[in-house]
Amino acid sequence: MRVHIATDHAGLELSAHLITHLAAKGFKMVDHGPTAYDAEDDYPSFCINAALAVVADRAAGLDSLGIVLGGSGNGEQIAANKVVGIRAALAWNLDTARLAREHNDANVVAVGGRQHSLEEATEIIEAFLAEPFSNVERHIRRISKIATYETTGEVVA
Repeated sequence: MRVHIATDHAGLELSAHLITHLAAKGFKMVDHGPTAYDAEDDYPSFCINAALAVVADRAAGLDSLGIVLGGSGNGEQIAANKVVGIRAALAWNLDTARLAREHNDANVVAVGGRQHSLEEATEIIEAFLAEPFSNVERHIRRISKIATYETTGEVVA
């Protein structure tokens, strides 16, 4: 599986750790930056580029997910969710990480680097990457309604 990762300055240490750790587990890691610490960096471009790459990979039939990191993960999740076709979920424990995949077929996970220890954050992200989508009809239906609104502006009841 290819994993696109992006961060801001607050998640840079976690990002570096995850790139090494997940690559050792066999994931093909693609780093969308930043490459150096800058307390004044602007995360949206990094996160949007990672999300665009996830969408492009999936359109090409590749197994691909994304990780966006920040101090809280909130802004990074918002940025990623602006990309059509992305369902980014903020995960703060193992259950929210697994449910994001199982129920929502989330294709990007957001985690706050300042909210967790390195070990906790790694476990949350590994749980997200390992969990398959359930393919349960009610979840498919709900995701379809979100996609319809995203592409047409129509709110389906």
